[in-house]
Amino acid sequence: MQIGIVGLGRMGGNIARRLMRHGHEAIVYDRQAAAVAALADEGAGAAGGLEELVRKLGKPRTVWLMLPAGEITEDAVRELGRLLQPGDVVIDGGNTFWKDDIRRAAALRQRGLHYVDVGTSGGVWGLERGYCMMIGGEKEVVDRLDSIFGALAPGVGDVPISPGRDGRDRRVERGYIHAGPNGAGHFVKMVHNGIEYGLMQAYAEGFDILKNAGSNTLAEVERFDLDIADIAEVWRRGSVITSWLLDLAASALATDPGLDAYSGFVEDSGEGRWTVQAAIEEAVPVDVLSAALFARFRSRHEHIFAERMLSAMRKGFGGHVEPKAVEPKALEPKAPDPKAREPKARRP
Repeated sequence: MQIGIVGLGRMGGNIARRLMRHGHEAIVYDRQAAAVAALADEGAGAAGGLEELVRKLGKPRTVWLMLPAGEITEDAVRELGRLLQPGDVVIDGGNTFWKDDIRRAAALRQRGLHYVDVGTSGGVWGLERGYCMMIGGEKEVVDRLDSIFGALAPGVGDVPISPGRDGRDRRVERGYIHAGPNGAGHFVKMVHNGIEYGLMQAYAEGFDILKNAGSNTLAEVERFDLDIADIAEVWRRGSVITSWLLDLAASALATDPGLDAYSGFVEDSGEGRWTVQAAIEEAVPVDVLSAALFARFRSRHEHIFAERMLSAMRKGFGGHVEPKAVEPKALEPKAPDPKAREPKARRP
């Protein structure tokens, strides 16, 4: 199948590569010409802009956006809505707010276009491991694109299928799900990332306790000089808390036991906030997830070992680069400006 891919960053470029490995034809575009040239050298068709990309695609066209959530994606969807023709499909594989999906799908539908939201998990490892995908959109359109999703998915692999799944959707066992109508894909991915926040925070706090087991606040007989890199490694084998996140933590600790290369300044990319917001709207208590989000806010003011552990895991699975820590002086409260206007509330 032929597909256009816009945005060739940490995940978009590897999505194009994985599709080409499975025999699909990719036409690619990115604002960075070097990223386009690199994919062209590997067999992709190159485009110098959205208009050229649309021109090079055969009907019905499919364009996958892998761009940062927000205005850059909004602008791309708007432009494609102008360039594409009835029957064509826009896929948003980024971390978009699910209510924006519903709005965009309705707007494109008026022009005869289809919209599919794909929550995509796999980070920088997706080229080899595959991508877990949570998909929202019209059933007939999602079914039509099944060869694309099947190529990107990790497959059954060595993960045993849960007992009692007879008669259920086999695509789920291969690593992708049609979750429901527009917005459902990114809604499920949003909650996935909210849970991720909680899991990462639990690991971070646990390792912080282990690191401080030799603290001089304890009685000397109660102090332990623990090798936390070895503890992380042994937990990877047969432990009930085994996970890919633990693998990433163990890898970081093996090469940098003090995690000195990490500042501990931990960003949140939106989904944690949106998950807590959805919980508020549904009146669902989320003690752990909200606390994990607030811990990330705290990390921008003070940095402890737990925050450095969070930074290490984020870099491990997503290639996230830490922003520079805010200098202490910048955190001091300033006298209010009486002429200043109240800031406008920002949409998530």
